[in-house]
Amino acid sequence: MLNGIPKILSPELLKVLCEMGHGDTLVLADGNFPSETMGKDSIVIRMDGHGIPEILDAILTLFPLDTYVEKPVSLMQVVPGDTVETPIWDTYKSIVGKRDGRGGDAFCEVERFAFYEEAKKAYAVIATSEGALYANMILQKGVVL
Repeated sequence: MLNGIPKILSPELLKVLCEMGHGDTLVLADGNFPSETMGKDSIVIRMDGHGIPEILDAILTLFPLDTYVEKPVSLMQVVPGDTVETPIWDTYKSIVGKRDGRGGDAFCEVERFAFYEEAKKAYAVIATSEGALYANMILQKGVVL
């Protein structure tokens, strides 16, 4: 145990976050995301039983978002014609806004298959039990000051 470290962050995840360098990416994957397939060339960390908002909030206490890119947070765009609502995105923007002055301006939407291609290049994938649809996100790590 350590002081100041959110308890939801496992030793394995802390090690991965520490190993990541500026510009590396981290996928926070919902329960429907093919984490093992997309993460076959990276590190997959299972966080079953947890949702993305609580994990995102904990990660951002330690993990700076990249300030050298305009949009360091990528969301999987809703497929055209799909009528799914994405209220979880507002939750994400609120959480990011507490840690990064860009708030909702730090986000971009990436077409589904382009998102998968970016996910395959990620340093790590965190597989969660998040039940919201289109809840996947990619974070780009910034410089630790």
